[in-house]
Amino acid sequence: MRRRVGKAFAVLYLFAAVLFCSAKVAAGAEVIPARSMIIIEASAGRPLFEKNAYQKLPMASTTKIMTAIVAIEECDVKEVVTIPKQACGIEGSSIYLEEGEKLTVEQLLYGLMLRSGNDCAVALALHAGGSVEGFVKKMNEKAQAIGAYDTHFANPHGLHADDHFITAYDLAVISSYAMKNSLFRQIVSTKRIEIPCTTRDYGRILYNKNKMLSRYEGANGIKTGFTRQAGRCLVSSAMRDGMELICVVLNCGPMWEVSEQYLDKMFGKYSLKTVLEPYKYWGDIEVAKRPGLKVGYYTKDKFAYPLCEEDEDKISIRVELPDSLTPPFNKDAEIGKVKYYFENELIFSTKIYTIDGVGALTYTDALDKIISQM
Repeated sequence: MRRRVGKAFAVLYLFAAVLFCSAKVAAGAEVIPARSMIIIEASAGRPLFEKNAYQKLPMASTTKIMTAIVAIEECDVKEVVTIPKQACGIEGSSIYLEEGEKLTVEQLLYGLMLRSGNDCAVALALHAGGSVEGFVKKMNEKAQAIGAYDTHFANPHGLHADDHFITAYDLAVISSYAMKNSLFRQIVSTKRIEIPCTTRDYGRILYNKNKMLSRYEGANGIKTGFTRQAGRCLVSSAMRDGMELICVVLNCGPMWEVSEQYLDKMFGKYSLKTVLEPYKYWGDIEVAKRPGLKVGYYTKDKFAYPLCEEDEDKISIRVELPDSLTPPFNKDAEIGKVKYYFENELIFSTKIYTIDGVGALTYTDALDKIISQM
């Protein structure tokens, strides 16, 4: 009897030990209260941190990042838009547009991005696309063109639809593309602005819903979003020491705190390193049929890449050049490429140019060549 009790106690002890070890592992694991998340460096597009970044999810009003950039590219932003009835009374966030009032595309963009006006989204879609459906088609075409392949827009404002989805990675790609536009950057970094209400004797004062602009050092954009199905969503961007990071969190309750925490981590871990200086001289290349003659070659572009301490030995370079150049060729002739790889993945490619040109072989050149070989 005592022996059986001893065995039972041993089994119970072993079971408890397994549970305790499992609990320790679980306690040590990093828990991120976001359904999906990614942080990328904006210039090179390198993902620095991610969680479920390629899962297709609803994105609420972060949709309006694409709405804004398509409207900017399709329109003269000083054009005046007469607000149609179709753009009034849209559910959700609104700046309460009234039928018949007149606002510029630029003013509507401020209403779209600062106050997340769904009415502004419809007004811009009708103006820039001829119809909401026509504009949404442009949004999807732009997504494909810039590499957001796992995205599909069903509307310009982000109200829920079953076929309206994105991945955190795609949203970061779209945001990085949009932030390269100076007007877009200006709008999403604005904390407060007044735009007219042309049917009233007072203006609209718009405050940006993006609290990151006030609470995070270096923050310069971009957009909040919320629906019941999407949860709380935030795309934020910040610049420190010349490096700009874009953070996307989807369906994240503490979206401000999580974004701040992980942006701090990435700014602490990575820095933007110049890998290729502009106008770099690489060497000389022989000129065919001209014994002893060589021409220098160089690259024009600058390239910087976000790296941490353990990354710096992972960059490799491949120079692609012919064995020699056949004249005639001009100065700045394109003769090859330099390619940069990070862990065997191509991250940058740039053209190689000649420093000087060489003319065609003349009769005198040919005669001198013959004499020199005698």
